[in-house]
Amino acid sequence: MKIKILAVGNKMPRWVSDGYQEYSKRMPREMSLELIEIAPGNRGKNADILRAIKKESDAILAHVEKQDYVIALEVKGKNWTTEKLASNMESWQMSGQTVVLLVGGPEGLSESCRVRANQQWSLSALTLPHPVVRIVLAEQIYRAWSVTQNHPYHRS
Repeated sequence: MKIKILAVGNKMPRWVSDGYQEYSKRMPREMSLELIEIAPGNRGKNADILRAIKKESDAILAHVEKQDYVIALEVKGKNWTTEKLASNMESWQMSGQTVVLLVGGPEGLSESCRVRANQQWSLSALTLPHPVVRIVLAEQIYRAWSVTQNHPYHRS
């Protein structure tokens, strides 16, 4: 099974890349984790924010295949425990589909992304900086995998 993270934003600080890579490299080959960065739309002075969101969303959806199982990260999505994420991962693995996690820009995802999503997931009621979301996602995916394998990482 492959899990793809489609995240708006590029040129992340090294600590973000290092944090993400630390957990990504721990994933087994049979459940690989891939990050695809989406260039952010223009947000300069007098920027058309709706146009920026549409550009980002079009670029995100260009990476989504018809058969993919899509999860939009949304503030109003459902909260999952690590155990629920682990259970979901087992279901995804059984389906054989690629799972795609959508992470929008500062203003979130467009309606077209939300409509395409099979589920909406909220990492937290807190507002998290987008660079941190990548690390939290990778760590939680690794932790959930460790739960499914009865690996000691989850209990540490």
